[in-house]
Amino acid sequence: MSDERLPPGQYAPPDRPALHYGPVPRFRPERWDFRVYGHTRSPGGARWTWPEFDSLPRTDSVSDFHCVTRFTFRDVHWTGVRAEFIAEHAPPDPDATHVMVWAEYGYSANLRMDDFLRPDVLLATHRAGERLTPEHGYPVRLVVPHLYGWKSVKWVRAIEYLAADRRGFWEERGYHNRGDPWHEQRYSYQEEPGQGPPLT
Repeated sequence: MSDERLPPGQYAPPDRPALHYGPVPRFRPERWDFRVYGHTRSPGGARWTWPEFDSLPRTDSVSDFHCVTRFTFRDVHWTGVRAEFIAEHAPPDPDATHVMVWAEYGYSANLRMDDFLRPDVLLATHRAGERLTPEHGYPVRLVVPHLYGWKSVKWVRAIEYLAADRRGFWEERGYHNRGDPWHEQRYSYQEEPGQGPPLT
């Protein structure tokens, strides 16, 4: 029997280990900050230290998590700072159309601005009521429920507002530029004209 909550090609396992590229970074709170820069409305963008970021208002969200490797976790309870809140306090310039989400070790993922600003997109600090574990992105990870999981970047450090689209880490390596699971946008060869900048 088909499950209408599952995108095409996905299945719901009972459990699955956390997946990530490269080593798990060590969190150093005294050195950690979160920055917003690029095409910002105010010169210099914005910066929060870890105590400042950790004191920002949080919201709860429950959503399914769809990994491009075909598994889906249902009803994941996240807590974190809404991306909309960040954009309200560090507004993008009117010419900004996309964001690049930057993480530790230079990892990145690109998003359309309207995908980033959806109400259920969070900079999550907690999962299932507990602080994120290091393997799941502690201290902060992005959660973009309506796109494949590689867009939900772990160990986030910065948001760069862009005036034109630019591919992130996996998008440069053959993943689809947008990553909509309901349309199985897994790989770059599936892209239609206009769905992404040229591959370099």
